[in-house]
Amino acid sequence: MNCLAPRTLRGRLSLVALTTAALLMTILTVVFNTATDRHLQHQADDELRTRAAAVATTIDASGPRVRVLETVNDSLLDANVWIYAGPRLLEKPPSSTAGGTLTRAAGRLAARGKQTCATVHSDGSRFVRLCSRPLSGHSGTATVVTALDLAPYRNSADTLLLGSLVLDAVMLVCTYALTRLAVARALRPVRTMTDQATQWSATGSDQRFGAEDHPTELSGLGASLDSLLDRIRGVLRHEQQLTGELSHELRTPLTRIIIELDWWQARPRSAAETHATHAVIAEAAQSMRTICDTLLNDARESARNTTPIGGATAVGPVLRQLVERFDAREQVRTVVDGPDPQLTAGVAPALLERIVSPLLANAVRHARSSVTLSARQRPGGVRIDVTDDGPGVPEAFVEDLFQPGRRADPDDGHDGAGLGLPLARRLARTAGGDVCHDPAYTSGARFLVDLPTD
Repeated sequence: MNCLAPRTLRGRLSLVALTTAALLMTILTVVFNTATDRHLQHQADDELRTRAAAVATTIDASGPRVRVLETVNDSLLDANVWIYAGPRLLEKPPSSTAGGTLTRAAGRLAARGKQTCATVHSDGSRFVRLCSRPLSGHSGTATVVTALDLAPYRNSADTLLLGSLVLDAVMLVCTYALTRLAVARALRPVRTMTDQATQWSATGSDQRFGAEDHPTELSGLGASLDSLLDRIRGVLRHEQQLTGELSHELRTPLTRIIIELDWWQARPRSAAETHATHAVIAEAAQSMRTICDTLLNDARESARNTTPIGGATAVGPVLRQLVERFDAREQVRTVVDGPDPQLTAGVAPALLERIVSPLLANAVRHARSSVTLSARQRPGGVRIDVTDDGPGVPEAFVEDLFQPGRRADPDDGHDGAGLGLPLARRLARTAGGDVCHDPAYTSGARFLVDLPTD
């Protein structure tokens, strides 16, 4: 049965409307034709009683016996009329016989001794209506029975039934057609909203439906679609952010690999030099793998709304390893202000590297002569300072410092993408810490990394 159901909502609603209309019209047709049959029958009974009353004026029951008086219109009154004196038949229509169906039926009505009516099936498909009228007198009871052929009434009833069926059919066709048109018109805004939502979700558009200029039902649908579009946009933005961050972080080890390969291919190298080149490439490749694992794990944990797995990482060794691995300019001196060997941060080593590495890269890029990394214990956490003696952060750019893709001077000759600082802050906040700029430091730029201890 399900395979016969329409696939579209318009078809289903039209079928429901058609079924409802058909049921209602069937009930109305039955009620109308039943009422019509009763009305026609009452009309026939009224005519029979009128004729019986007219015939009764020609009967004299006041004497010793019942007599039928002769009148001017006697032939008209005698048509389809039976007159009984008690059970004895006095007169009958000329066309009927004593043992005929109508005569027997008239006798049964007369024997009841009260005013009543009955329908008799006679001569095949012919239906006749009979009504009796009793008369009382000194000579006893006389009864007048009149008959009426119901063919004209039944023809009228059949005509009305046929007309009502034709009208029902026309109404059903019109109902189905108008319902499809009305539903199609009502669903047109929904189809438009669906097409727009599909287009906006594919491009991550900022456009939304809102709740204005829409009916209540469509306002609810628009709110649901807006919420869905916001989530889709968030997912797309997260994917774009992850792609940008991976590209940004992988660029440094890729550059090291390319430089080492170019240097190795420039002229023949000794076995020791080749081994050193292989070691640098292997270290850079391992760094790339660590970067991918760290960022992808963070993305998965963010999607699940879970807290990243912590750890206990000694801060000093990680900072020194970053300085040794970093390709600093020769004119910039990078030092680590030796932290307490017992100083630990409650994050994984790879995550600590990813937080500090963009800050160190920016510091080396803008420093005039030196960059300093220091770490100290704070109540409930660890603070790492990354300080350089460069020009500092322009005051007009402080508000946009941690916005993805924003740079203070895109034409400064550096190939940065404006993603390092936002990445460092996001990872630090994911771990329960933060990264911020120290506006009070005026001899260059200072960035503060706060991390939990456990």
